[in-house]
Amino acid sequence: MLKPTLAVALIVKNEEKHLAACLDTVKGWVDEIVILDSGSQDQTEMIARRYTDKFYQNLNWQGFGKQRQLAQQYVASDYVLWLDADERITPELQRAIQQTVTADKPNTLYQIGRCSEVFGREIRHSGWYPDWVLRLYRTSTTQYNNSLVHEKVIEPVGFQIEKLSGDLRHYTYENLHHYLTKSAFYAQAWAEQRQKAGKQASLSQGVIHAISCFIKMYLLKRGFLDGKQGFLLAVLSAHSTFIKYADLWIRSQTKTKN
Repeated sequence: MLKPTLAVALIVKNEEKHLAACLDTVKGWVDEIVILDSGSQDQTEMIARRYTDKFYQNLNWQGFGKQRQLAQQYVASDYVLWLDADERITPELQRAIQQTVTADKPNTLYQIGRCSEVFGREIRHSGWYPDWVLRLYRTSTTQYNNSLVHEKVIEPVGFQIEKLSGDLRHYTYENLHHYLTKSAFYAQAWAEQRQKAGKQASLSQGVIHAISCFIKMYLLKRGFLDGKQGFLLAVLSAHSTFIKYADLWIRSQTKTKN
């Protein structure tokens, strides 16, 4: 029997700082690399084409979920492994992925544990490690949902989920400005998605959820063991939590006045 084929798929935008380092960790052992760009204005396309001829663009942004769905339509391989440009496959994880694809178990989806480096330190607590993400599955079995943000792979009824050994290295924030920019984008998308679903929020909800977020990350999830970075992450996460509820509250106030 022929060994099942494996594709790596990415959705990207302005990733010239990260893309080559990411693709270097999959070059040579995957059968296909598929990249869908949403309008990069840097050297992303030039870098991508050094690794693959399957580079596409879609400027009609409808959210992360639908962008991933479109990218998957370009995948010809039996299996698809999803990566973000700021992630790196470790040798141990590579071996686990290759063994898994070769085994080709039916009705199975696979989670990968991420280890994030933030502000110069690996975060091993704070509820961040291992950050299990469902990223590997047979292409014909499922896809991502339609969510604007925080999209997830749809889990078909009767399928099992297995965890792979080895870390996925994640270089998530370059600096504080990058964190705040990224956080604001996700907060806006979250509020927009909730608004479309007819949801509302109050500022008091924002305060309560923000405080709960800090307590959970810094105390219950032992973020204090991640040093000053752990404290900073807990504060920033609490701030981001409040902002997304505040955004949804502002939207309801504006709608009421109109």
